[in-house]
Amino acid sequence: MRSQELTLLYVFDAIMTEGSVTLAANRLSMTQPAVSNAIARMRDHWQDPLFVKKGRQIEPTAFARSLWEQVRDPMHFLSTAVESSVFEPSESRRKFRIAIADMWVDLFWLPLLEKVSQQAPNVDLYAVPYTLGGVVTQLREANVDLVLGPLNQHDSSLRSRFLMSNVFRLVMRRNHPLSGTPVSMADYLAARHLLVSQSGDARGIVDSALQQEGLHRRVAMTVNHFSAVPKLLTHSDLIAVVPEVVAGGTQYRSELWITDPPMAIDPVPVYLIWHTRLDRDPGLTWMRNLLEETVQLQWNKCTRCAQGELHDNEELDTLT
Repeated sequence: MRSQELTLLYVFDAIMTEGSVTLAANRLSMTQPAVSNAIARMRDHWQDPLFVKKGRQIEPTAFARSLWEQVRDPMHFLSTAVESSVFEPSESRRKFRIAIADMWVDLFWLPLLEKVSQQAPNVDLYAVPYTLGGVVTQLREANVDLVLGPLNQHDSSLRSRFLMSNVFRLVMRRNHPLSGTPVSMADYLAARHLLVSQSGDARGIVDSALQQEGLHRRVAMTVNHFSAVPKLLTHSDLIAVVPEVVAGGTQYRSELWITDPPMAIDPVPVYLIWHTRLDRDPGLTWMRNLLEETVQLQWNKCTRCAQGELHDNEELDTLT
């Protein structure tokens, strides 16, 4: 392969990864006209338009998608081979994209930011929306570097590290008619329920557990993020089942009654997930370790405070 072709592939890979000429130029430390000129040479060399405008965005052609499917892993391995095997956080200007749900952003993003600011002040962190069904695609297509969340798909191209088991608590306003004593199944089923649903579907893990016992509850309202739950509960008779780490947040503890649900709910394991092509990436190894350290420390605090065990001089570093 000639050096000119390799250069074009390098630019092509950046455009496909970033999904934007502007972002690709920033990534490559090139001007936008220089990237546009490279695209013109690609089109001439490969005899395909490669990218077409769709509004303000660009969309790759079928040929471009097929080409990237073949070259993205080799390009990454080549870049890793020629770059230094040592990652210097204090000198790096790397950008990390992490697919993460809103509740984890609320719990982990601030303490992670503090650690990154101390160790790597020029490193940037981008939170990307997490979807359970999109984990494999997000990592395979290099849309993200890491995923933090449950994993329901087994794929040989992925690596994962177990972080914690997500158990669940029942929350309601402090002066709710059901607060102060253990909640019976009959009272639980008779109540009006609030469900946090990213998709808007009024069915969740609790409903699956109830169905196994031939039972059904009424979901009276759904929201798509956990930060809305405390205010809605304190101003209504709604009740909600939330992850224990969420129930440990300051707003939950100060405003809500926290107890155990009347049914058994299987814990949900949470993982740190990445693609195999990034196994030996020293920068990503640093970020994985830093994120794991942050999660473990914050998770320990959350579970302790949800159980009323956090000392007065300790506090959670949350965004809410």
